[in-house]
Amino acid sequence: MRLEIKNLSKTYSNGVKAIQDVNLSIGRGMFGLLGENGAGKSTLMRTIATLQEADEGSVVFDGIDIARDPVSLRKVLGYLPQEFGVYPALTAEEFLLHIADMKGIAKASERKGQVEALLKRVNLWEDRKKKLGGYSGGMKQRFGIAQALLGEPRLIIVDEPTAGLDPRERNRFYNLLSEIGENTVVILSTHIVEDVSTLCSDMAIMGNGRVLLEGVPSTLQESLDGRLWIREIDKGELKSCSSEHRVIASHFHLGKLLVTVDAERSPGEGFEPKEPSLEDVYFRILSRKEELRESANTSMKQQESDAC
Repeated sequence: MRLEIKNLSKTYSNGVKAIQDVNLSIGRGMFGLLGENGAGKSTLMRTIATLQEADEGSVVFDGIDIARDPVSLRKVLGYLPQEFGVYPALTAEEFLLHIADMKGIAKASERKGQVEALLKRVNLWEDRKKKLGGYSGGMKQRFGIAQALLGEPRLIIVDEPTAGLDPRERNRFYNLLSEIGENTVVILSTHIVEDVSTLCSDMAIMGNGRVLLEGVPSTLQESLDGRLWIREIDKGELKSCSSEHRVIASHFHLGKLLVTVDAERSPGEGFEPKEPSLEDVYFRILSRKEELRESANTSMKQQESDAC
């Protein structure tokens, strides 16, 4: 059971190239799709979920070509979009029973059984009679997962599921997603590195509509062994440090500014080796993307100058 994405591209009517030549092969388990807002993740998720058509390329899940047979894909799909709307006047139980009916679960006893089991699984059974308008953000997200799991889908897509959740709700959500991913293909789209490092056995990083990097998180981290260096600097030194070294990240810790530098050997006095994290992998890819963009802009300006 695999999801095969080949040469997928989508350009909107305003000329924005949302995804460009995306190729991914995703198997059973949790797959993390990591990227900044605007990287093309949601466009890719909506395309896989048959909510919009691609301009080029194909998506095939377990033998189903979604462009030719979107109805068959929807029968085995569970989808939690980034913005999940609810009817605030309905209770969780009422709304789930309605969704179960829409998903084609014909028998009333089967609908009731699935809804009861899912509400217990996402820890909402005690609040099943409470109107959805009174749910907290974390409760709504757990309700969203419950509706996505109705009908026992084989492919589940969750788009930015932990954004806005407090640490306790996030941990609860992690545990729930981990259970789901054992026997299902689950795609987790997020801009939060911790989501991927905590949950996913495979991943890809997107930027500007393209796949910039893919692989096993631990292997990607190991690829940076011996290349990262960290140092405490004054805030006013950041600009000069960035001009002298390849700074991939800077952050404050306990009131001190720490910079992480990518280099084959020690950049100089005061720098200490840093053990790579998945966050470092992510920042390194993004910094390289920015370097390429600046290089392209400089080249274009030079060509324009030469032409004049």
